[in-house]
Amino acid sequence: MISVRYRIGRAAWALPKPYIAEFPAEGTHLQRYAGRFNAVEINSSFYRPHRPATYARWAASVPEDFRFAVKVPKAITHQARLVDADALLDAFLVEATCLGPKLGCLLVQLPPSLAYDRAIARAFFGALRSRHQGDLAFEPRHPSWFADDVTEQLVRDRVARVAADPAPVAGAGEPAGWPGLVYFRLHGSPRVYYSAYDEPYLDALAERMRRAGESATAVWCIFDNTARDAATPNALGLLARLSPPKA
Repeated sequence: MISVRYRIGRAAWALPKPYIAEFPAEGTHLQRYAGRFNAVEINSSFYRPHRPATYARWAASVPEDFRFAVKVPKAITHQARLVDADALLDAFLVEATCLGPKLGCLLVQLPPSLAYDRAIARAFFGALRSRHQGDLAFEPRHPSWFADDVTEQLVRDRVARVAADPAPVAGAGEPAGWPGLVYFRLHGSPRVYYSAYDEPYLDALAERMRRAGESATAVWCIFDNTARDAATPNALGLLARLSPPKA
């Protein structure tokens, strides 16, 4: 079984037909998915709320060492643009925290147009941190978020900057911010959401994760190249590379 230090999965727990034999035959889609992977990213929370009972049911259906990453709603990141979001954060956290200890981290992804504003950033992450002490993964996409002083502030707020592929700006392909969490978020390259990653890429990625695991307490890799079902074989390939050899 893979070490819980490494969390490998994909965006959503779909089971594409070409790879269905790789998963247990019984159970819900989530239960079967969790029979192979130990993590998943919930992206649907970005678009709509889910009932607390739904999160609780998901948590109850997976093994103890399984973890969910939950994407913060676009109402907060893209519509409010991080401003005056306290009520929205409260509503979201009431729902997502019903995952209990299986809530692995929250994912905050910003629109490419949202530039860094020191006052807004400090107020937002201060409000979020006052409500939630768990892991935070952060995917900014405007160049202004990648300055050294911004990275230092992320460290102070215990916010891990995502290593994204393809990198929207210079530096975005490397993890940064709080070093306790490393989160690779792979969207498919060269064609976003469609392209699969080849074997040499997965070899190099596994080595990057091993190096990250020497100091981070949690190392995630989520494949978001789901449009043509490349995420599942890529995640299975990475899983095989990081699993202990069979005796």
